Amino acid sequence: MATNMMDRPLLISGLLNHAQNSHPETEIISRRVEGDIHRYTMGEAGQRAKQLANALKDLGVEHGDRVATLAWNTYRHYEIYFAVSGMGAITHTINPRLFPEQIIYIINHAQDQYLFVDLNLLPILEALKDKISVVKGFIVLADKDKMPATSLPNVICYEELIEQYSDDFQWPEFDENTNAALCYTSGTTGNPKGVMYTHRSTVLHAFSSISNDVLGLSSESSILPVVPMFHVNAWGIPYAATLTGSKLVMPGAGMDGESLYELIKSEEVDLLLGVPTVWLNLLNYLDEINATLDSVENVVVGGSAAPLSMIKKFQETHNAFLIHAWGMTEMSPIGTVNNLTRAMKKMPLDERYQLQLKQGRPVFGVEVKIVDDANNEQPKDGKSFGRLLVRGPWIANGYYLHQDKSAFEGGWLDTGDVATLDKQNYVQIVDRSKDVIKSGGEWISSIDLENAAVNHPDLVECCVIGVRHPKWDERPLLLAIKNKDANVEEDDVIKFLEDKVAKWWLPDAVVFVDELPHTATGKLLKIAVRDKYQNYLMEAQAVN
Repeated sequence: MATNMMDRPLLISGLLNHAQNSHPETEIISRRVEGDIHRYTMGEAGQRAKQLANALKDLGVEHGDRVATLAWNTYRHYEIYFAVSGMGAITHTINPRLFPEQIIYIINHAQDQYLFVDLNLLPILEALKDKISVVKGFIVLADKDKMPATSLPNVICYEELIEQYSDDFQWPEFDENTNAALCYTSGTTGNPKGVMYTHRSTVLHAFSSISNDVLGLSSESSILPVVPMFHVNAWGIPYAATLTGSKLVMPGAGMDGESLYELIKSEEVDLLLGVPTVWLNLLNYLDEINATLDSVENVVVGGSAAPLSMIKKFQETHNAFLIHAWGMTEMSPIGTVNNLTRAMKKMPLDERYQLQLKQGRPVFGVEVKIVDDANNEQPKDGKSFGRLLVRGPWIANGYYLHQDKSAFEGGWLDTGDVATLDKQNYVQIVDRSKDVIKSGGEWISSIDLENAAVNHPDLVECCVIGVRHPKWDERPLLLAIKNKDANVEEDDVIKFLEDKVAKWWLPDAVVFVDELPHTATGKLLKIAVRDKYQNYLMEAQAVN
């Protein structure tokens, strides 16, 4: 039977058209790399995106070409998002925190035609220029009078480029399954893998993320995405905010506590999004100046788990609800969100805090299950561990130009996480499958042990790994960074943990370190820690 519904493609350009028509006066505020604050509207952003599309067309960018960015969260990066994808090319965001070898690999693997770069990131490309000859030109995101001397070839000034072109541009229509954006994972082993998002997957992800049970965006929202636009498209916020006409506050490269608080206060931000380390710095700064976040209602935390102390601090000092969220580059990225519910409002606060530690329930469009090593589905009892599998319309089914399909067998993505599911469908990430500690046939969650330890008032950051043991195969080793001038000792930490975890979970040793290695996205780089400390207990026993 024929359908009576119109068949209109879901395209990223449609989001921008909607904003220009329905929310043209919505503000976009950016801290520029140059240091000043820039203001304009979504209507003006749409006009400039069309100017850029005309310019790229003249430069020879064609449908399906990859166009890269090495840039912070600013209005110019926002324009690139929509101009490149809107004209049918592919926006490829690059994480400047990756190792040089990874950046070289990513650019050459993607075959990027042009590369947009912020002023303070130019040195990264200058050091690599002889190894990324595939790039035809480098477009510096700056005004003409701010253009620096550079050794890069074929350099173009962004503002000088687009001012030559009209904003008369008709966004083309094409199949909604056309590729739109490309982001590479920051894996700890091997080369990064590319995840290619389509127009359809991106728009559906935006639709899902704006609901009250997810991020709760509307035209009244004022959003500060500290999560970078080079990290899974800032969790889709540029698209979701454009869909709803939410005020966007872009931090640029200023992610220190003072810079963030200035924007939060001046722009009356009500929603923050970022990783725990960013919020720890902000909270410490607020304590120093004795200030509170009066306008902030919700703080979304992803990338790694937030400790209980952070959840309590936001609630009890700043009256802000911390929303745990979880996802992956392969998932566009939102998978689960732990938003405030009617039931949570009725809970005693301490009980609610414990529930907030979980990563939340799947958003509409995402299906989840946990399985054992034989792929048998595990019960939703909140206790049974299993490998977390997901599927949905904005979840990848393979990597870009990559033959390895092992993570995508049977129509599900194996996330590499170990998790529990309860009767209410709350997901709790127990560990990465490669990080879970198997001691005497039982599992110990390194994440839970880390979160318990970091609540110690004298510890700044903790890392738990499984190390070799002659009797139990593996036992937990805790590495910790002390607060400045703290006098905490190993026995103090063990005693602190005694009533917080099972006795057999207690670490066999505590090692105090000055720093811990992290990935380009801020996660603990446990492979490096394990390489260094895997024989720590064996060597200690040999000495004794």
